[in-house]
Amino acid sequence: MNLRKNEKRIDWFYLVLLVGTAAFFVLIFSARKAQAVPSFARQTGLACSSCHTNPPELTPLGRTFKLNGYSMTGIKVITSPPEKERAGLSLLSYLPLSAWFEISNTGTQRPQDGTQNWSFSIPQDVSLFLAGAYATHLGGFVQATYDVQSDHFSLDNTDIRYANNRLVRGKTLVYGIDLNNNPTVEDLWNSTPTWGFPWIASPSAPTPAASAIIDGPLGLDVAGIGGYAMWNDHLYGAAMVYRSSHLGEPLPNPGTGFNFNIQGAAPYWRAAWQQTMGNSYLEFGAYGMHMRSTPQAITGPENIYTDYAVDAQFERVLPKWRNNLLTLRGTYIRENSDLNADFAANVAGFVPHHLNTYRVNAVYHFGYRYAPAFEYFATTGVTDPLQLAPTSLTGSQNGSPNSKGYILNFTYWPVQNVRMAVQYTGYTQFNGGGTNYDGAGRNAGDNNSVYLYLGLIF
Repeated sequence: MNLRKNEKRIDWFYLVLLVGTAAFFVLIFSARKAQAVPSFARQTGLACSSCHTNPPELTPLGRTFKLNGYSMTGIKVITSPPEKERAGLSLLSYLPLSAWFEISNTGTQRPQDGTQNWSFSIPQDVSLFLAGAYATHLGGFVQATYDVQSDHFSLDNTDIRYANNRLVRGKTLVYGIDLNNNPTVEDLWNSTPTWGFPWIASPSAPTPAASAIIDGPLGLDVAGIGGYAMWNDHLYGAAMVYRSSHLGEPLPNPGTGFNFNIQGAAPYWRAAWQQTMGNSYLEFGAYGMHMRSTPQAITGPENIYTDYAVDAQFERVLPKWRNNLLTLRGTYIRENSDLNADFAANVAGFVPHHLNTYRVNAVYHFGYRYAPAFEYFATTGVTDPLQLAPTSLTGSQNGSPNSKGYILNFTYWPVQNVRMAVQYTGYTQFNGGGTNYDGAGRNAGDNNSVYLYLGLIF
């Protein structure tokens, strides 16, 4: 009887997947032309496709625009030349505002216990952007997002930078100062975590429990400042320091209620080399972070984390195929940690731990309209039943963080400011197991999800 019920449940899952995908394509081919464009396009006078292939994927011009402080303009600006006793002025003739409105629907192969499957969100979220040139050599990307689940606006990804350039031995050196609230948000490539694949994500689908500190947990919970430089359009380097900056909490920071409270300052580093070779482009680099943290307090035993990572991005323009673009990316993150505080609090079975994260993805761009993509991902690490205990859906029966799976994504842009996508995420292993991984009878494949998405940008 249970087998029949499971078969019926899976049949319904794929039936809804089929109907949902069909409805998605009906929407695609009946979409009307939209008129609005984001603030960067208004500022530069260029189409979105000049800087993006499949946002947030950046083109060479997009990387240059970001490197130079978002300050390139193609429109009339309000200016006043500097004088001995008067500062100059360079100001956009309008506020650099834009917005993003997202609608989505998510279903998992097996409903999360006690909840409704196929979570339809209208909106999933709404983002407002103050993005563009603020002054001479100064610009930024500041995002505030209304999240339906929490029912309030809060600050999202923020990257504010001053940039300038000079000649050094006949070669151009671009340099700048950067302030941001998410390690890797300042990066120029889409192989590091913040702007890496997948470009969209469901707010309701289950995700593995373990992740390195540089791979998301510190996002929007820190404030950082540092510098960067690009020499001769080839060699890039950046260095930042971060402190905890908990959103919605009074200052000074008491540390209570937060797993990460940075002691001193957490350094972040980045180095990369880029090279264009005919119709091909290659970037390879390394990045990392070191952090000492006192969980739930600002003093006491410390957890110590050190992340080392490498990444690569390869692009190939295909002239024989209407100049379509093939992009390959990958990253590997190794986190070594000493969980002294967790061990003292009896939430870790021993002090030394490690975590490995692998991602490899490929995107094929049919011009700037269609973009099928695939990614394989895996996380492996130390088994510790005190760190991951048996808990329905989110826990682990054996204490292992190991998770493996793949993502299939198809994105369609009927116009450059309307995005439509369908994404399938499949798991072969989840929180340490393939079957009954949580100790409550849930299998890794039960978390396979279909995500239907519509984004309006204006």
